[in-house]
Amino acid sequence: MDKHKDNGICMGRQDMLRYSHEVISMSDYDKNLFHKVYREISEQLGIEAALTIHQMFKGTQVCFPVRFLDNQCVKEMIIKEYDGTNTKKLAIKYDYSEKSIRRIIKESTKK
Repeated sequence: MDKHKDNGICMGRQDMLRYSHEVISMSDYDKNLFHKVYREISEQLGIEAALTIHQMFKGTQVCFPVRFLDNQCVKEMIIKEYDGTNTKKLAIKYDYSEKSIRRIIKESTKK
Protein backbone atom coordinates (compact mmCIF):
# COMPACT_ATOMS: atom_id res chain seq x y z
CA MET A 1 0.00 0.00 0.00
CA ASP A 2 1.30 3.42 -0.97
CA LYS A 3 1.73 5.61 2.11
CA HIS A 4 1.74 9.39 2.26
CA LYS A 5 2.98 11.41 5.19
CA ASP A 6 1.75 14.91 5.81
CA ASN A 7 1.99 16.85 9.06
CA GLY A 8 2.51 13.62 11.00
CA ILE A 9 -0.58 11.95 9.54
CA CYS A 10 0.17 8.70 7.75
CA MET A 11 -2.53 7.53 5.40
CA GLY A 12 -3.15 5.14 2.55
CA ARG A 13 -4.96 6.09 -0.64
CA GLN A 14 -8.28 4.65 0.52
CA ASP A 15 -8.08 6.95 3.57
CA MET A 16 -7.86 10.07 1.41
CA LEU A 17 -11.61 10.68 1.52
CA ARG A 18 -11.66 10.35 5.30
CA TYR A 19 -8.61 12.63 5.56
CA SER A 20 -10.29 15.22 3.33
CA HIS A 21 -13.39 15.23 5.51
CA GLU A 22 -11.22 15.70 8.60
CA VAL A 23 -9.45 18.66 7.00
CA ILE A 24 -12.73 20.15 5.84
CA SER A 25 -14.18 19.87 9.34
CA MET A 26 -11.04 21.51 10.74
CA SER A 27 -11.47 24.35 8.25
CA ASP A 28 -14.98 24.95 9.60
CA TYR A 29 -13.39 25.32 13.02
CA ASP A 30 -10.40 27.53 12.17
CA LYS A 31 -8.95 28.34 8.72
CA ASN A 32 -5.85 29.73 10.42
CA LEU A 33 -4.74 26.13 10.96
CA PHE A 34 -3.88 25.94 7.26
CA HIS A 35 -0.57 27.00 5.81
CA LYS A 36 -0.92 30.49 4.31
CA VAL A 37 -0.77 29.26 0.71
CA TYR A 38 -3.47 26.63 1.21
CA ARG A 39 -5.59 29.09 3.19
CA GLU A 40 -5.47 31.57 0.30
CA ILE A 41 -6.29 28.88 -2.24
CA SER A 42 -9.17 27.56 -0.15
CA GLU A 43 -10.57 31.08 0.27
CA GLN A 44 -10.45 31.75 -3.47
CA LEU A 45 -11.21 28.32 -4.96
CA GLY A 46 -12.61 26.23 -2.14
CA ILE A 47 -11.21 23.65 0.24
CA GLU A 48 -11.51 20.81 -2.30
CA ALA A 49 -9.29 22.67 -4.78
CA ALA A 50 -6.76 23.39 -2.04
CA LEU A 51 -6.68 19.70 -1.07
CA THR A 52 -6.25 18.66 -4.72
CA ILE A 53 -3.40 21.12 -5.26
CA HIS A 54 -1.80 19.94 -2.03
CA GLN A 55 -1.92 16.30 -3.13
CA MET A 56 -0.61 17.10 -6.61
CA PHE A 57 2.24 19.46 -5.69
CA LYS A 58 3.15 19.04 -2.01
CA GLY A 59 6.87 19.41 -1.49
CA THR A 60 7.37 20.85 -4.98
CA GLN A 61 8.42 24.39 -5.77
CA VAL A 62 5.91 25.66 -8.34
CA CYS A 63 6.40 28.77 -10.43
CA PHE A 64 3.44 30.08 -12.42
CA PRO A 65 4.34 31.97 -15.62
CA VAL A 66 2.99 35.49 -15.97
CA ARG A 67 1.33 34.58 -19.25
CA PHE A 68 -1.32 31.86 -19.31
CA LEU A 69 -0.93 31.01 -23.01
CA ASP A 70 2.19 29.38 -24.48
CA ASN A 71 4.48 32.03 -26.03
CA GLN A 72 5.22 30.07 -29.20
CA CYS A 73 1.52 29.43 -29.84
CA VAL A 74 0.70 33.09 -29.33
CA LYS A 75 3.48 34.11 -31.73
CA GLU A 76 2.06 31.77 -34.38
CA MET A 77 -1.44 33.18 -33.85
CA ILE A 78 -0.13 36.76 -34.13
CA ILE A 79 1.66 35.93 -37.37
CA LYS A 80 -1.48 34.33 -38.82
CA GLU A 81 -3.73 37.22 -37.78
CA TYR A 82 -1.39 40.03 -38.81
CA ASP A 83 -2.71 41.90 -41.86
CA GLY A 84 -0.22 44.77 -41.99
CA THR A 85 -2.47 47.26 -40.21
CA ASN A 86 -3.63 45.59 -36.97
CA THR A 87 -0.55 45.85 -34.74
CA LYS A 88 -2.40 47.78 -32.04
CA LYS A 89 -5.41 45.43 -32.13
CA LEU A 90 -3.15 42.36 -31.75
CA ALA A 91 -1.22 44.01 -28.92
CA ILE A 92 -4.46 44.58 -27.00
CA LYS A 93 -5.84 41.14 -27.79
CA TYR A 94 -2.74 39.24 -26.63
CA ASP A 95 -1.60 41.69 -23.93
CA TYR A 96 1.69 42.44 -25.65
CA SER A 97 3.23 45.80 -26.43
CA GLU A 98 3.02 47.06 -30.01
CA LYS A 99 6.81 46.92 -30.08
CA SER A 100 6.70 43.21 -29.21
CA ILE A 101 4.13 42.58 -31.95
CA ARG A 102 6.35 44.35 -34.50
CA ARG A 103 9.37 42.32 -33.29
CA ILE A 104 7.44 39.04 -33.63
CA ILE A 105 6.34 39.97 -37.17
CA LYS A 106 9.87 41.07 -38.09
CA GLU A 107 11.38 37.82 -36.79
CA SER A 108 8.84 35.79 -38.75
CA THR A 109 9.66 37.54 -42.02
CA LYS A 110 13.39 36.77 -41.55
CA LYS A 111 12.70 33.02 -41.52
